[in-house]
Amino acid sequence: MGGQRGRLTVREEREKVVGLINEAVAKAGVRREDACKVAGISLRTFQRWIKPDNVHDGRHNARHEPVNKLSEEERENIVKVANSPEYSELPPCKIVPSLADSGLYIASESTFYRVLKEKGQMAHRHRSKPRSAKKPRELAATGPNQVYSWDITWIPARVRGMYFYLYMVMDLYSRKIVGWQVYEHENSALAADLMTDICQREGIEPGQATLHSDNGGAMRGTALVITLQKLGVIPSFSRAGVSSDNAYSESLFRTMKYVPYYPEKHFEDITQARRWVHRFVGWYNEEHLHSAIKFVTPAQRHEGLDKEILSHRAFVYEQARKKNPSRWSTKTRDWSEIREVRLNPDNCKKAA
Repeated sequence: MGGQRGRLTVREEREKVVGLINEAVAKAGVRREDACKVAGISLRTFQRWIKPDNVHDGRHNARHEPVNKLSEEERENIVKVANSPEYSELPPCKIVPSLADSGLYIASESTFYRVLKEKGQMAHRHRSKPRSAKKPRELAATGPNQVYSWDITWIPARVRGMYFYLYMVMDLYSRKIVGWQVYEHENSALAADLMTDICQREGIEPGQATLHSDNGGAMRGTALVITLQKLGVIPSFSRAGVSSDNAYSESLFRTMKYVPYYPEKHFEDITQARRWVHRFVGWYNEEHLHSAIKFVTPAQRHEGLDKEILSHRAFVYEQARKKNPSRWSTKTRDWSEIREVRLNPDNCKKAA
C-alpha cells in the first residue's frame, strides 16, 4: 500500500506542475519553455505528461505496446513454419530468404530469432541434433598401479609429412612412465602387446587397474579391448574431441616436446627415435623433480620413497625456522604427501 500511495503522490505532483505551467502560459503570457525551466522539467517531459496515453503513466510502470506488434496468431505461424519439414533443418537466416524466393514474407530474421527464443525453439529442431556426451566417471588413485593414462603422439620422421608413433602409458598416482614404444603406425594389436608387457612387469592383478585413454581407433580397437578383458584391466574413455578428459597424458607429451634436447627438425629413423625416447623416459622417471608430486621423482613416488623424502624436508625446514625464527613470517612450506590423485573429478568433490 505504501508503494501505491507514493505513485499517487507523484501523479498529483505532476498534475499540479502541469496546471501551473498551463496557467502561466494562459494568464501571464509566459513562453511554455520558460515556464518548464522554472518548474524544473524539460519541455519534452511536459509534452509527454500531457499526452492522452500517458494520463496514468507517471513513468514508473509505463508500458506501451508498439502498434506493429505481432499478434499471437502471427507468432504461432512463425513457430509452425520454422518447424515444418521444409524448414526444420534451417536457421532463421536461411528460412526468411527461402520464403522470399517463394514469394512469401512472414517476418524479419530478427523477429524469427526472437519468437523462436521466447518459445524455447533456439535449440536444434531436427535430426542433426548432436548427442550429448556425459563426462567420464571420476577416477581416483591412492597408490601406484591403480589408474593408468595413455595416449599416442606423433613425432616427426625424416620424410616430410611422415611420422613415427609414440605409445606412452603413465601411472596416474606416481606420474611414472610405466611403458612406452615407438612404432611406424597406429595399431590396436601393438597397444595390446604394450599393455601385456606392463601388466606382467608391474604384477597387475585382474580388477586392480583402470586404463584411461581418448577415443582413437587404436584405443578402441578389438585387439586391445580383448586383451584388456583377459588381463582384467578396466577401460575408460574420454569424450570425443575433449582433450582435457585425458589431461595427464596431454601434459606429459607437452613436457616431452619442450625439453631443450628435443629435435628441432626430425628423427632420422625409428632407431634414433627409440633411443631418444629411452633417454627422455630415464630422465623423466629418475631425475625429473615433478612439481605436481611435491618435487620428488616419479620413480621415487612409484616405489613409495616420497614419504620419507618429504618428511625429511619438513624436518629440515622446521629446524631452519627454529634457528632463525625472524626470517619466517608464517609456517614452513607444506611438505605433506599427496594422498590421492583424481582424473576428471566430480564437481561436487574436491581433490585431496
